[in-house]
Amino acid sequence: MKLKTVIVIALMVGVGIFAVRYYMQQRKVSLILLNGVVYTVDDANSVAEAIAIRENEIAAVGTTEEIRSHFEADTVIDLKGKAVYPGFTDAHAHFEGLGALLSNLNLEGTTSVEQIRTKVAEWAATLPEGMWLRGRSWDQNDWETKSFPIHQMLDDVAGDHPAYLKRIDGHALWVNKKALDLAGVTKATAEPPGGMIMRDADGNPTGVLIDNAIDLIDSVMPAPSVEERTRAVESAVQECLRVGLTEVHDMGVDKELIDIYKKLIEQSRFPFRIYAAIGGTGKDWQEYLRSGPDIGQNDERLTVRALKLYVDGALGSRGAALIEPYTDDPGNRGLTLTSSEALRTASAQALDKGFQVCVHAIGDRANHIALNIFEDVFKANRIKADGARFRVEHVQVLDELDIPRFAKANVIPSMQPTHCTSDMYWAEDRLGPTRVKFAYAWRSLLNTGCIIPGGSDFPVERPDPLRGFYAAITRQDEANWPNGGWYPDQRMTREEALKAFTTWAAYAAFEERRRGSIEVGKLADIVVLSNDIMKCDVSEILKVRVLHTIVGGEVAYSATEGMSAR
Repeated sequence: MKLKTVIVIALMVGVGIFAVRYYMQQRKVSLILLNGVVYTVDDANSVAEAIAIRENEIAAVGTTEEIRSHFEADTVIDLKGKAVYPGFTDAHAHFEGLGALLSNLNLEGTTSVEQIRTKVAEWAATLPEGMWLRGRSWDQNDWETKSFPIHQMLDDVAGDHPAYLKRIDGHALWVNKKALDLAGVTKATAEPPGGMIMRDADGNPTGVLIDNAIDLIDSVMPAPSVEERTRAVESAVQECLRVGLTEVHDMGVDKELIDIYKKLIEQSRFPFRIYAAIGGTGKDWQEYLRSGPDIGQNDERLTVRALKLYVDGALGSRGAALIEPYTDDPGNRGLTLTSSEALRTASAQALDKGFQVCVHAIGDRANHIALNIFEDVFKANRIKADGARFRVEHVQVLDELDIPRFAKANVIPSMQPTHCTSDMYWAEDRLGPTRVKFAYAWRSLLNTGCIIPGGSDFPVERPDPLRGFYAAITRQDEANWPNGGWYPDQRMTREEALKAFTTWAAYAAFEERRRGSIEVGKLADIVVLSNDIMKCDVSEILKVRVLHTIVGGEVAYSATEGMSAR
């Protein structure tokens, strides 16, 4: 055989071997999901059967036969007809707060002062002498007598412990006399701007402090250690994975918490994603103003790109800023926690430096203020205003004339569906029969062209996104009250509710190209449920369980029920 022929044959064989290796490399993926009902939530709302995942991204989506014939993996999960969705995102939550709630006294569901007194006494008995007794989630609206409590109700059951009990919304604090004394809060103490010290007829503090007045107690309570905060974060991760969450928009973080996230990510102890908003305009914000946003670093597990500000307080504690007085508290129009001048300055700084602003506004007056400020800031910097995606968080009560202003100004209303179904029992008492029609007005906003990213505001509400999905499409509680839904004309469709916790939440964090839908090239954040929430009877939705939560192609949580893997 001639040398030239030998060389040609050798080259052909070499090319063939290379082609086979390349083909096999293209076939090989890390995880395959087969035989499911895959809601991709892409632009066409297409439904598939199977997914191939290579490392942390989606490699292919199609029928089971297509994926089976074109790909192979060491791990294959037979979904056996179960429903698959993009990993859920909570667009407004307090991540560390959830972990702290899990380790402190949880008063959710308590219906009387006596029940709380019993729980406080039991908890106090477990604490070292003099240690602060921390708890959260009482709600006077659930008691037979709906007035705020007083410190005397805690004094004899908390023992030598300063008692620190946050209301469910986090905007009111109930303490005992020992805590008041440690903070030096007396009859002579002046109320801080944006805060209220509840007082008796003689002017003495009753033990309840509203909004900025809470800082008086916070200033003397020992801060949690880095180790305690880290444990809280890791507890929150596990709870969120259990309910199908793969990302949270964390509203109001500080530098120490960001550093905790980064360290956990570096140590491969953080199977989750955080989109973080710096809390307030203090030293941490000033540092980020100098350095700029932190986008897509840390294996895309952590982004710091937003600033969290407050206009007002909460409706349940009558701190939400209203245009007209509260119907059940004449003369009280609520509180504004930050001056318009300070809000405008911070918003302009954020826009100039490429940060998103997420401003808390619950009452109609607060939302009006927020919209005015955003519009002014946008007009002053039109180039950077395009695509800024500023957000108003909560948007619970609106003046009718302000509803179309969100879409017109390209401001995102970020809302929490379960706030509606938690507040509906007493919201009309606060607002009256006319104003309440523009509360939690999802349909009115959607009809103007807005999107509504969905959240829970946990630990104010439970972190389970399926509860938010259910609330959005029914406006009913778990007992199906009221019949037909509370102001049912404001309900979302199932498609809209799913987008609220997937694609719309991703857009609200500038992440729509990487997350929010099951499409080739996007991050493999996926949740598998025990039933199909898009088709099952509404009464079955709250019974649905998470079977798998996948983050970046890794199965981060698995109940394993009803499926097999090899």
